[in-house]
Amino acid sequence: MLPASAFLGEFGVGCTEREKFMASAVRPPCDVREFVPNTGSNRSMGSKMDVRAEKVRKEFDRFPALHDVSLDIHSGELIALLGPSGSGKTTLLRLIAGLERPTSGRILFGDEDASDKSVQERNIGFVFQHYALFRHMNILENVSFGLKVRPRATRPAAAEIRRRAMELLDLVQLSGLEKRFPSQLSGGQRQRVALARALAIEPRVLLLDEPFGALDAQVRRELRKWLREIHDRTGHTTVFVTHDQEEALELADRLCVMSQGRIEQVGTPDAVYDTPASPFVFGFIGESSRLPVTVENGGVQLAGQKLDLAAPDATGAGQLFFRPHDVELVEGDTALGGAVVASRRVGGTRRLEIELSHSSHRVEIDLPFDHPAAERSRIGFRPRRWRLFPAG
Repeated sequence: MLPASAFLGEFGVGCTEREKFMASAVRPPCDVREFVPNTGSNRSMGSKMDVRAEKVRKEFDRFPALHDVSLDIHSGELIALLGPSGSGKTTLLRLIAGLERPTSGRILFGDEDASDKSVQERNIGFVFQHYALFRHMNILENVSFGLKVRPRATRPAAAEIRRRAMELLDLVQLSGLEKRFPSQLSGGQRQRVALARALAIEPRVLLLDEPFGALDAQVRRELRKWLREIHDRTGHTTVFVTHDQEEALELADRLCVMSQGRIEQVGTPDAVYDTPASPFVFGFIGESSRLPVTVENGGVQLAGQKLDLAAPDATGAGQLFFRPHDVELVEGDTALGGAVVASRRVGGTRRLEIELSHSSHRVEIDLPFDHPAAERSRIGFRPRRWRLFPAG
């Protein structure tokens, strides 16, 4: 039996759900050739697994956190669960992990119903926002932990465990630091150790719960690129929870946008950004402006002003959405326009806030920072790309 000290976490507290993942391996490790070291270029033969949520409902004290959610996660893909706080994304991740049981519905790994299986039986790799490293173990011991605590029948030899841990440290670019302790590493380095430890057990599915949330912006950007490279090399089915749109758009093969316990849209980053399925998705993914409009005889009107926008398939009250960079400057009676009430530099663009002439609404548009129109007191424009949704 392991001593109690083996289950002390980074902050010296008793074993938590996080640490229990480290002992969750239940099958022998793959052959070392299945791992692609840092010099490799192609996806490995690593573990892959389809995951499916079928009409999953989860209630806490009769409050529904998820409403009959169904989602197919493809083998080997990196999918981001994206949404604001309270959207249900972390609850769905915990259901996949086995930390929660669905009130109704099923979680399937491949064709196997895993709804009632434990964390250990699911063989999950989990990376948390706050690392959950063992502070009394050095880096090599942290990475090796999941293999060392396996039952004797499936535990690799000590030399094999060391070789595998060292190979993973090379994969996450921490070679030479194996004797250091977590307190001697930066936040970004600790998160790399946490990922190496999750990969050591060769999990069927890798789950990441806002793993970069505790890091500063520059480190987050660097680790996003690095994590995408690691995923491309190892090929694990990976589910990534975040509320950061930029992270999701840059990292994921597909996005699952959630709101109030429901899935709003699933698709590639390009599809979700360019063709949002709902007002919520348009407003949540990227920056946008929204105007209440009316559609009559196939034409869009704002407060009685006819706009140069055609909507032949719509009628009645609606909501017009467009993005600040998807506009062109125009003049005339059918242009949106008004007084420039604020102007600020945003990277390589100038962001103008405009109070529209025919209504009290304000919108934002982007122009090149040195565009001469940015100095005007009044601007006329038309959205190049826009979406119209029913009012409500």
